[in-house]
Amino acid sequence: MPIRSSSARWQGTLTEGSGTIRTGKGGFEGNYSFKSRFEEGEGTNPEELIAAAHAGCFSMAFSKALSDAGFPPTSVETTASVHLDKTDAGMTVTRIDLDTVGTVPGIDDAQFQSLAIGAKENCPISRLLSPGAAISLNAKLS
Repeated sequence: MPIRSSSARWQGTLTEGSGTIRTGKGGFEGNYSFKSRFEEGEGTNPEELIAAAHAGCFSMAFSKALSDAGFPPTSVETTASVHLDKTDAGMTVTRIDLDTVGTVPGIDDAQFQSLAIGAKENCPISRLLSPGAAISLNAKLS
């Protein structure tokens, strides 16, 4: 399997500086700053990128699980919300909420929920993040 990489460049102090984040293949490049990370400033931040990775990974894993069970989806749309909280150990990603909506012909809700839970537990990004962060799932059929 290929090794994936991204890079970041930061200039200046923590609160007054700024930087750029770039994915290895150049598919995304964005500015980030103290304000975009810890306040509501413009730009991106590492937690948004984690959320994007988790939403993408889960959507693919869920699509595969649905297809393997004989229910190829028309679409799976997922939003991941990453919670960054101050703890005794410092700033920590404590929770990630996955909200997904699937358009899946022929499946009943019980099967849909079961496959969604399995995808949450088995997507590589969930496995990476779950030892340190609680991951919740809200899955709905459209």
